[in-house]
Amino acid sequence: MAQAENTELVDSFEQFYRSYYRDEIGALAQRYPNEQRSLYVDWQDLYRYDPDLADDYLSKPEQLREYAEEALRLYDLPVDVSLGQAHVRIRNLPETTEIREIRSRHVNKLVAVRGIVRKATDVRPKIEEAAFECQRCGTLTRVPQSSGNFQEPHECQGCERQGPFQINFDQSEFVDAQKVRIQESPEGLRGGETPQAIDVHVEDDITGEVTPGDHVAATGVLNLEQQGNQQEKSPIFDVYMDGVSVTIEEEDFEDMNITEEDKQAIVSLSNEPDIYERMVGSIAPSIYGYEQEKLAMILQLFSGVTKHLPDETRIRGDLHMLLIGDPGTGKSQMLSYIQNIAPRSVYTSGKGSSSAGLTAAAVRDDFGDGQQWTLEAGALVLADKGVAAVDELDKMAADDRSAMHEALEQQKISVSKAGINATLKSRCSLLGAANPKYGRFDQYESIGEQIDLEPALISRFDLIFTVTDQPDEEEDRNLAEHILTTNYAGELNTQRTEMASPDVTRDEVAEVTEEVDPEIEAELLRKYVAYAKQNCHPRMTDAAREAIRDFYVDLRAKGQDEDAPVPVTARKLEALVRLAEASARVRLSDTVEESDAERVIEIVRSCLQDIGVDPETGQFDADVVETGTSKTQRDRIRNIKQLIGDIEEEYDEGAPIDVVLERTDEIGMDHSKAEHEIEKLKQQGEVYEPQTDHLRTT
Repeated sequence: MAQAENTELVDSFEQFYRSYYRDEIGALAQRYPNEQRSLYVDWQDLYRYDPDLADDYLSKPEQLREYAEEALRLYDLPVDVSLGQAHVRIRNLPETTEIREIRSRHVNKLVAVRGIVRKATDVRPKIEEAAFECQRCGTLTRVPQSSGNFQEPHECQGCERQGPFQINFDQSEFVDAQKVRIQESPEGLRGGETPQAIDVHVEDDITGEVTPGDHVAATGVLNLEQQGNQQEKSPIFDVYMDGVSVTIEEEDFEDMNITEEDKQAIVSLSNEPDIYERMVGSIAPSIYGYEQEKLAMILQLFSGVTKHLPDETRIRGDLHMLLIGDPGTGKSQMLSYIQNIAPRSVYTSGKGSSSAGLTAAAVRDDFGDGQQWTLEAGALVLADKGVAAVDELDKMAADDRSAMHEALEQQKISVSKAGINATLKSRCSLLGAANPKYGRFDQYESIGEQIDLEPALISRFDLIFTVTDQPDEEEDRNLAEHILTTNYAGELNTQRTEMASPDVTRDEVAEVTEEVDPEIEAELLRKYVAYAKQNCHPRMTDAAREAIRDFYVDLRAKGQDEDAPVPVTARKLEALVRLAEASARVRLSDTVEESDAERVIEIVRSCLQDIGVDPETGQFDADVVETGTSKTQRDRIRNIKQLIGDIEEEYDEGAPIDVVLERTDEIGMDHSKAEHEIEKLKQQGEVYEPQTDHLRTT
């Protein structure tokens, strides 16, 4: 009976191949066995042919795969080729199982999972059938090797002695094998869950296809492996998958299923005249004010266009932004809000991040066989094509911060550790938040001196916002009103949901929360961003190009005098271009208009006004931020050192401080400033005191 049923199933598969896969099998026959050894079958086709057969394939994959491969061997081929070892690989299952949702009911069933490849071992040969040769009489004994431990024969079939045996490699059968660890994608994780992973064992022609960092969809049979060792076996089992097929998915936000209705909503939104105001109203509505910062965050979400030139130079399109501000101004809140809206995002806090955690770590563990070094991707790599939000940048150790330089400008991370030389992609935008050096801004000192970050890192940020907390009666009243309303809305909502008999109606809650609701729903905004990034690649109009060029040239013109500081560097020009492209993307426009250029010039000008101004002269000075000292300061330091050098030649024991201070008038500097600079020079070791109140230059 069973035999008849088997034949029936084999016939059924043959019939299915004739109806659906005639051409594919013909192509396979021509390319077998060197170029192709598998027939890929779409589950949906099988379901159309026979729903019962397709469902059985999901619940009894091992048996039905044998029948499917048997049918392939029996298939009449026009050419004289035997598909003896060809595989049938099913893909495109009706539903994908989340890795964290895998349970005991899935064991021995066919499941599909999606995720990011975290590790992959090298491809190694694995023995399938071992041929043992008896060393006494030369008889060959074949022992099939299933998974688990290596099996040796108990006794020789020829002389019936127990060995010794030696493996005859020519007569044994080997197959390529590889182990891949797939981890849940960061997009699917909300609320900081720890991502879970599953190991997939792949064999033969699908090995060596994927590398760590790829987004893949894997189909396979779920199997069990007992925990513990030979002596003490545990009742708990580990799950792993025997891979049937592994396909690499495009890395973009393909899993954001944007329906036709969504498209219509997105396009109609983009045509509204107040689209920018509405976008700003959708970012962290519970935080009052900060229109410019919020607009810049929106532009960062959309980002500029990444260009590839014919000579393969790549110009980044991602925008990096830094918020530096007094404590309690809502920076972290804005960061975590962006993390919720961005289609792909990773959030990390400076204190708890090391350079390896941001870039990549070389780890040695038992994944695979024996101890091997493997690379594990860090936060900036996981955020590839998304946003990396890093809070508390200033609290990070300086050598950990330096790991970010290459990731920000070149957008790749080179790793040379433990004999591994690799380059990982990190095409992400960085949104950073930091506090000033002394915890709060000091309004009497230049802002450049209060930012406790290396100039090399700071110059890589396209926009730097300073958020100062200055008391102002009207502003404070509005802010208090806003915060109280927000809290009141929260209270009403909590009462309605948590209390047994609330006296609050839904309408009352809706009325109050209207003020603190985002203008555009977060879900729609996320889809809007993904849609714009996929379909919109705007180019500059002449008017926009001219506006940006004039702004840049005007700014630079101020630095043409011999003594004037350099107002801005060329990096700002690229930043302006990226911002203008992002501004056009918000409207889903294919061209960057003059209005876009003016909008971003306004933002950049206000940023420069906050930061890049020398507090003494009031002129724009790029060096304030990019080197930490303004031109006037550098000149002052040089003049004072010269003065000390001149005076110390007149006195044997060094230049007396009071004489130096008396003569500072000659170089046009008042005493308090001179004392401050001398103190600084002493800290930096540029001058020293050979005896009290006397100075010498080093």
